[in-house]
Amino acid sequence: MTSEGRASGAGKVGARRDRCVGAGQCVLAAPAVFDQDEEDGRVRVLDEEPPVSQSDAVRQAVWACPSGALDLR
Repeated sequence: MTSEGRASGAGKVGARRDRCVGAGQCVLAAPAVFDQDEEDGRVRVLDEEPPVSQSDAVRQAVWACPSGALDLR
């Protein structure tokens, strides 16, 4: 684990804004990692490499996304 509380190999969050429909499920599941753009309502990733403590929330957000715009690598 690094000094920032992140585990190596924990994954990286990605978002395809062109696929996002602005449902906001990601923000509800993981508000520390995702937000919605104020202008168009589409997803914004706040933390591309979230801490391990956010792993479950991020997986839930990826699963809940109705357009499949999110991925975890």
